[in-house]
Amino acid sequence: MDPVAFRLFGIDIYWYGIMISLGMLAGVWVGIKRTKYYGISEDELFSFALFAVPTAVVCTRLAFVVANWHLFAGNWRDIFNLRQGGLAIHGGIIGGILACLIFTKVKKISFWRLADLCAPALIIGQAIGRWGNFFNQEAYGIPTDLPWAMFIDGAYRHPIFLYESLWNLLVFAYLIYVTKKETASGGIFARYLIGYSLGRFFIEGVRADTLFWGSLRAGQVVSVILIAVGLAVLWWRKRYGREDRKGEA
Repeated sequence: MDPVAFRLFGIDIYWYGIMISLGMLAGVWVGIKRTKYYGISEDELFSFALFAVPTAVVCTRLAFVVANWHLFAGNWRDIFNLRQGGLAIHGGIIGGILACLIFTKVKKISFWRLADLCAPALIIGQAIGRWGNFFNQEAYGIPTDLPWAMFIDGAYRHPIFLYESLWNLLVFAYLIYVTKKETASGGIFARYLIGYSLGRFFIEGVRADTLFWGSLRAGQVVSVILIAVGLAVLWWRKRYGREDRKGEA
């Protein structure tokens, strides 16, 4: 599998970057379609995207570099080379939350409404972006003889990227379905944290190229934390945060 899609003016354009970009565009499109439910204008959404996307990218890269410092020690220039992959989605989630907190504070709009608006946009972007791992032949699983196994790194393995992409699509469909039913601001965002992290926890169990903290898989530890945060937010917002979607909380 050639990770390079084509060359443009002598520069290699990687499939990884293309898929990440397509995921971002799809996320913005979904976000635009959802503005009518939350009383947030398209201009405000675009302004947030211009701030949040680079913030999230920096945080995803920072998380990957910190977790894999042995790959960059003595080669610090490679830290800035994103064309061949190397992004950690959990860092992006944290970066997105930080960007949302800052933006809503400055613009004086509801954090929870913006988070609810963006949650399905984020998960659809993740579903598409995961295919970048396919072209890079990374984020693969342990060997298996299942009929859908893919030949990666000398063996037939679980296609982790495919599992997560399909799971994310299911979470996306669920979030869209409950959008009109959820009465508590922050509820959609909380369900995103729970839904994504639940799938990630189980998928991480068959991943081969994973980071360990002692005997624990780092991805599973972070997933458990995010599930707990999501459950706490869902309980708190349903108990104390009920509001009209276009109101303030």
